[in-house]
Amino acid sequence: MRIDVVTIFPEYFGPASGVGGPLGVSLIGKAAARGDVNFHIHDLRQWATDVHHTVDDTPFGGGPGMVMKADVWGTALSVILSEAEPSAQPLSHPESSTPPTPAAPSTTEARLVVPTPSGLPFTQGMAASYAAEGHLIFACGRYEGIDARVVDDARARGMAVDEVSIGDYVLAGGEAAVVVIVEAVCRLLPGVLGNERSVSDDSFGGGGGAMHGLLEGPVYTRPRAWRGHEVPPVLLSGDHAAVARWQRDEALRRTAERRPDLIRRLASGDGLDARDRTVLIEAGFPVDGESMAH
Repeated sequence: MRIDVVTIFPEYFGPASGVGGPLGVSLIGKAAARGDVNFHIHDLRQWATDVHHTVDDTPFGGGPGMVMKADVWGTALSVILSEAEPSAQPLSHPESSTPPTPAAPSTTEARLVVPTPSGLPFTQGMAASYAAEGHLIFACGRYEGIDARVVDDARARGMAVDEVSIGDYVLAGGEAAVVVIVEAVCRLLPGVLGNERSVSDDSFGGGGGAMHGLLEGPVYTRPRAWRGHEVPPVLLSGDHAAVARWQRDEALRRTAERRPDLIRRLASGDGLDARDRTVLIEAGFPVDGESMAH
């Protein structure tokens, strides 16, 4: 997978000599070192044409703040798409001279992802779909955001574009959101996780396993007793079926307490069996049709 990140703060992702920072550590860093993921970090300002490398301007219609310029972003995306062609030369370093603008939009297949508070909620399912892509381009907005014509133009040229939100809050820029999305996506790539079962056991059931649609329950390791707290006996029983049932029961209880909306979604789609409903009722969570609607 190829991942391009366009930002006015490339140092956020590590030193200029190569990708580091949050993308260069742990499992994602190892995947990059193996070549499973190829990161390309770009400084948006290299495509600004004035002496001050200006990337923003005042908004039409008035209002506070500044808006990132469409022409700068348009050039950036055209160059990245062009240079991502198989026959293209390696991407230039952000400190190099400004690359030329392609004469025509590239037809390279890529998905543009724009983190924004006004986007669609980012989900585990979305992460799984991104993991199947060959090329992702992330546009890190700042100030009041990116001129809306950038997204419109990308879609008009046939590019897949997603505007996504990682939560109901506002950050200073898209860089932190990109790190969140990239980590969620890259850990789903083949070979990144040491144990492939980890995906199916994730909260939200990334692999469609027993935790599908649920938050993951509590987990334990040695020592068996710690500060008066004992590991649940069932986990020491060796009875795999009983352990699996306990894990799902705990996931149901935790999800009902913390994310009742997920339980309602499972109930409306026949995602709960008789045992699930018994567990939820015992936990004080109503599962009848009338109550589930509220």
